[in-house]
Amino acid sequence: MPDKDVLTAEDVKELQPLYAAVVAALKEVYDPEIPVNIYDLGLIYELTINKAREVSILMTFTAPNCPMADQVLNEVQQCVQDVPGVTKCSIELTFEPVWDRSMLSEEARVELGLDYEEDDYSKLNDGEN
Repeated sequence: MPDKDVLTAEDVKELQPLYAAVVAALKEVYDPEIPVNIYDLGLIYELTINKAREVSILMTFTAPNCPMADQVLNEVQQCVQDVPGVTKCSIELTFEPVWDRSMLSEEARVELGLDYEEDDYSKLNDGEN
């Protein structure tokens, strides 16, 4: 008997526009200290949507002691809940693995003026990490 929670190919095709809309919403949330959205920063480790259109997000921050963590989490919660079709949003915060700049998207690297070979992390946050 098939698992009722396992998505079929048809389910995936049906949920793809919702997934894209959730990603677009996440790209509207910016790290308060870095002028790049949290999705392109690589702070979203996992994004899943089940058949009931419940969104689960596993995310991190660039530093465990982020003073704006509650604000960012609330903004993520609100922006995802506001996506038409989303029935619920749950967020889990993790620091495993620890975020590093290798998780930046190409768009974020361009925005921050970083090269792939560049080892100087200081451009990202003026050496505070």
